[in-house]
Amino acid sequence: MKLRPLHDRVIVKRIENETKTASGIVIPDSAAEKPDQGEILAVGPGKANDKGEVKALGVKVGDRVLFGKYSGQTVKVDGDELLVMKEEDLFAVVEIK
Repeated sequence: MKLRPLHDRVIVKRIENETKTASGIVIPDSAAEKPDQGEILAVGPGKANDKGEVKALGVKVGDRVLFGKYSGQTVKVDGDELLVMKEEDLFAVVEIK
């Protein structure tokens, strides 16, 4: 199954955090926090303004983004847990150099 988001929504797959600390201590799953980073898998066409013109989103497929721990709506697709959220729920695009 493939999802195509509508309007100003995006589909995000969480990127799992490291399960070890820098000193080598393993963090159990029960103590780990929800990841707050993800990769955008799909973007909607954009949101229409008052004149009916569609404004494209500022993110694209493949971008790594930051979002709130409890942002978006969780959906399961083919065994994967994905998030559907509005573009305004995203905090930043992570640029790795």
